[in-house]
Amino acid sequence: MKRTIKRTFLGLMILAGTIMVAYVIFKTNTKSFSPEETVTFPVDELTLEVFYNRPYKKDREIFGGLVPYGEVWRTGANEATTFFTDQEILVDGSQLAAGTYTLWTIPNENSWKVIFNSKLYPWGITPDGQPSREAEFDVLTIEVPVIKLDQPVEQFTIDFEHTHDFILMTMAWDKTMVEIPIKDLSKVDKIS
Repeated sequence: MKRTIKRTFLGLMILAGTIMVAYVIFKTNTKSFSPEETVTFPVDELTLEVFYNRPYKKDREIFGGLVPYGEVWRTGANEATTFFTDQEILVDGSQLAAGTYTLWTIPNENSWKVIFNSKLYPWGITPDGQPSREAEFDVLTIEVPVIKLDQPVEQFTIDFEHTHDFILMTMAWDKTMVEIPIKDLSKVDKIS
């Protein structure tokens, strides 16, 4: 009886070890195709940060193809994309509290919905290939117009740009770009 228990335990340990090695190999391989990027944007007392994975175009049709129109996209690859703000901000005129959010989008041909979700997910999709986002944790959804680019962007890119009145968070891939206008709420209060 003791021998059977030892063999079962040993078998389970070997199985667990094999699964862990396979996971590490899988994660390493996916990272080589869509490397991680963290973009930090400090301006005055405000700091914004985005963590995401950057897939490549590789001669594929991206929006309306690889990324279907009208469906939730994890906004990158691999892990769910995260957005952090250390201060309360206005996103396209709507308040967003300080904190860390997952960032989801619903691309369409002429506009994108951009969704800030309060739940953090370890991976951007479920085992059956669906986005891991749970809509009941959405705290803010905005819609922004698509800007058509003349030249394609090979690797999905999220960046920040400071203009006169706004910080623009840009997302660009292939010949599509969107801009999400952000304002430091502390600056708005001082002006009012």
